[in-house]
Amino acid sequence: MPTLEELQFPIGPCQYPEEYTEALLQKMLLDIETFPKRLELEVQNLLEFQLQTPYRENGWTVNQVIHHCADSHMNFILRLKLALSEENPTIKPYREEIWAEMADYDLPFNNSITLLFCIHHKIMSILRTLTPEQMDRTYFHPQYERSFRIKELICLYSWHGNHHLAHITSLKERMKW
Repeated sequence: MPTLEELQFPIGPCQYPEEYTEALLQKMLLDIETFPKRLELEVQNLLEFQLQTPYRENGWTVNQVIHHCADSHMNFILRLKLALSEENPTIKPYREEIWAEMADYDLPFNNSITLLFCIHHKIMSILRTLTPEQMDRTYFHPQYERSFRIKELICLYSWHGNHHLAHITSLKERMKW
């Protein structure tokens, strides 16, 4: 049986590399670009009881994970645009655990899958055009009391999609779905 930490972080915590090579950035961009489709393929045939199953004890249900990804990735595009249009803007953190209890998380997951496809299309149209100088633009995150470069934002959301996808795939594997 996996440990609580392995269930919470099935691919480990986000690790920011010291150097962002072109190859590494391209891999991260591919992760981001393909995330909505990879997520859709993993959940499209799940039954309602499976969608309402938490990926770990006291964790979110599969349906909540899907809706969380849409909310989080909406914040991704906002942070990206703020960093590109202002000098080190302070972003607004949000209480994801409270958002996960709101009524929209009871909607069918396809609402958020559709939203993810649209958001990622917009995100990728921006990310594919960034110059090296733009990749180093920053925003300030008051929760962590530090600035993040757009490169780090790309790393974070490459990891974020894979992280939550692993919650679902590892649950499916454990439950033999």
